[in-house]
Amino acid sequence: MATRSLPAGIAPRAGARDSAMATLWTPAYSLWRRELVRFYRQKARVVGVIASPLLFWLVLGSGFSKTFQNHNPGGAASAHYLSYFFPGAIIMIVLFTAIFSMMSLIQDRNEGFLLSVLAAPISRSAIVLGKVLGGATLAAIQGWIFLVFCPLAGVHTSAAGILYSLLVIALTSFSLTALGFVIAWPMDSTQAFHAVINLILIPLWLLSGALFPASGASGWLRLVMLLNPLTYGVDALRNGLFPAEATTFAPGFNLAITLIFCAFVFVGSWAIVNRRTNKPAA
Repeated sequence: MATRSLPAGIAPRAGARDSAMATLWTPAYSLWRRELVRFYRQKARVVGVIASPLLFWLVLGSGFSKTFQNHNPGGAASAHYLSYFFPGAIIMIVLFTAIFSMMSLIQDRNEGFLLSVLAAPISRSAIVLGKVLGGATLAAIQGWIFLVFCPLAGVHTSAAGILYSLLVIALTSFSLTALGFVIAWPMDSTQAFHAVINLILIPLWLLSGALFPASGASGWLRLVMLLNPLTYGVDALRNGLFPAEATTFAPGFNLAITLIFCAFVFVGSWAIVNRRTNKPAA
């Protein structure tokens, strides 16, 4: 019996789709999985990412409690500041995890792994997608785990508030990881990366409203905080965890700015990798 042939063009289109999937999603998944496996094999790194922000939260929260005495004249200023600082501690976890995840990009270059990936017949976009998603997944998981301390922070929110907070943590993780990717990609030295962290990323967190509200800052400092995209991520997280308290901006506005920041830094990371003149050193 004669078989009917498919119309011309269908097989090539299907083959092109399969080829695109193979050169983008398969290597991206492999790089994503590699980031997770490598992180959780380093037990000290996992403990440090959680323990450092927890220590900061307890020590700074207790030490700065007097600063917030006027916000809570009833005498529970320490508990009030621990509650205020709690979203900032979560963002600190996300920031630290994103930083250390993207530091692996420099290690991959120095060990020759990145050069091998670039020489492989895969899309460069797969490198961005795999590395950024891997780091963002790690950062988001660490931030979500820290939510178990919500009762200690006096968090009384709804299920919708928790879901909103989970979304904000995921978006902030993605944006900070993509930003770390943009910074780490042209570098071949971890020392230089640390210098940029101290110059840009740590001040980005310090001036995000994590330690003190923008309303209490001086004029020029308040302007800097309002121009800081991370400010809206911290405020959005405070929207979700403390819905009954007044925040600087509305939840929808904070979420919109966070989404725009995510898109901006991801496009930037994609662009810097796909610049053919920007070849990382072996």
